[in-house]
Amino acid sequence: MAQKPRPTVRRIELGYELRQLRERAGKTLEEVVDSQAVKGLYFAKLQRVETGLQDLRSAADLRALLDLYGVTDDQDVDQLLEIQRQSASQDWWTPFKSTMPSGMPRFVGIESAARETWAFHPCLILGLLQTEAYTRTLYQLAQPIEETTSEFITKNVALRMRRKEALTRTDDPLVLRAVLWEPALRYQIGDPDVMAEQYDEIAKVASLPNVTIQVLPLLPPKIRGYLPIHDFSVLYLHEGLPTSVQVDNAWSATSVSDKPKEVGRFTRRFNAVTASALPPEDTPDFLENLKREITS
Repeated sequence: MAQKPRPTVRRIELGYELRQLRERAGKTLEEVVDSQAVKGLYFAKLQRVETGLQDLRSAADLRALLDLYGVTDDQDVDQLLEIQRQSASQDWWTPFKSTMPSGMPRFVGIESAARETWAFHPCLILGLLQTEAYTRTLYQLAQPIEETTSEFITKNVALRMRRKEALTRTDDPLVLRAVLWEPALRYQIGDPDVMAEQYDEIAKVASLPNVTIQVLPLLPPKIRGYLPIHDFSVLYLHEGLPTSVQVDNAWSATSVSDKPKEVGRFTRRFNAVTASALPPEDTPDFLENLKREITS
């Protein structure tokens, strides 16, 4: 089955193309805004369009920008107009948006369009690997502290389960490389049955040909000096689109950046933890030992 258009990545694609065309035309953001080629276009809006944070809903506005940038080939114009049309449609996650923290919609949109993700989590099981019971228990434990509602929990559990489908979709499944720190695996969420099911799920997902899961053990000598203290994901889109990095902060907001310096920094962090982690073939036995410990 062919994949449906993904509006978030189409916004990124369109913004990236517009930024390239503007720079090729030798124009700054200020010059484009001052030209008044597009009425009502201000600096911050154009900047958000170019970074994929906002769609350019008007085909007439797009044509005006392309004309300003000297793009006259009908085929090129039509191709960009089609991207613009797809970028203005709703994402599959739109019904969940009301309960998403800041930055999460953009991240989910990029994640759903990524061809490959590298992820590390030091505290919890990575979201793409969680079972429904583990996720629900996690939100229930946080409910009195975060003062969330039952609707918030229901929607976020459903969202996380929907995100997991990227790993098993028949058309171009997401390639996942994940490193889990041992304390995250030992942190008991719920009763032993919840954790035993979670260990089985990780082992099951790890057996997929598009998934590689490594465990970073707690005890030496495997850890070689460097350990990130925050979770993060590096998301690789298809060729021609910028790689992005995602991190969570203490306010539960999600930050996403495609700045090469930041992407390079987190790529080096991931390479550091994979160098210290156990080989992927050791993961099933490691999980089975944890399961025996918790159920004995």
